Amino acid sequence: MSEELGVTLDVVVPASLAGQRVDRAVALLTDSSRREAHDAIAAGAVSIDGVVVAKAATTLAEGQRLEATLAAAPDDAVAPDGDVVIHVVVEDYDFVVVDKEPDQVVHPGSGRRDATVVAGLLARYPQLVELAATGECEPARPGVVHRLDRGTSGLVVVALTSAGYASLSAQASAHSMERTYLALVEGDLADERGLIDAPIGRSARTPTLMAVRAGGRPARTRYEVVARLDAPRATLVRATLETGRTHQIRVHFATIGHPVVNDARYGHRRDRRLGEDRFFLHASSLAFAHPRTGASVRVTSPLPADLAALVPGVGGLSES
Repeated sequence: MSEELGVTLDVVVPASLAGQRVDRAVALLTDSSRREAHDAIAAGAVSIDGVVVAKAATTLAEGQRLEATLAAAPDDAVAPDGDVVIHVVVEDYDFVVVDKEPDQVVHPGSGRRDATVVAGLLARYPQLVELAATGECEPARPGVVHRLDRGTSGLVVVALTSAGYASLSAQASAHSMERTYLALVEGDLADERGLIDAPIGRSARTPTLMAVRAGGRPARTRYEVVARLDAPRATLVRATLETGRTHQIRVHFATIGHPVVNDARYGHRRDRRLGEDRFFLHASSLAFAHPRTGASVRVTSPLPADLAALVPGVGGLSES
């Protein structure tokens, strides 16, 4: 997952997973735990060739169609954690905007359940517990309307009230929430600005990755060049999401031959100045309509020190 809250799977079983138990395959392909896969099977949310799976030990065959939907169960409620450092940059009755650190995850999932942004917010804003209890959002993700990958730093908005959640989640779904990123990509982009319009879905070759593919969901990323760097040659771009697909910016730029710097998953682990799981991607600007007044809310975040060190002398990096 990246920008969307549901975890869904619809793949043709590759040869590499033939003979594997269905629970193990679902956990692997959705980057979830075996317990979460078991819960989905028990809920009748996993099927093979359209037939609901009854047993977790069912084995897969190459060419079968495997579908699954995973969601947080009610007992997955997050415990507040006052030790989590949360950088709140805007605080409102209906929402907060957080500047997320690159080693943080927004909410539990994908094997990471502790020290999340949500846990820190629950300790600071008890009203999130009440929001989770309404059933309007998943217990493990109270108020979360969009998220960032662990290796991405920058701005995330989290709703604190029912009105805030309804409005902000609608804006995120309608793509009227403006999300702009700064990314350093490998090589020298040919054009000063452009639009990458290519559908994204799970990779048929490596289902644990996302890829541009004909049967994927529409995905559009606009970009403009901010600066060009030498030694090593790279291009700093400002990228704006017109859709919010899993790993969208990372997949789009990798597909056109310019992967995000230090993104080992879709490119290369080359710049040792960054942490092993840290790539050059920062959510630098967030804009949306205030849930109650409709007034425009715009928040910016400058590059953190670890990324700024890779682009010395480049100014204006918190502008959108």
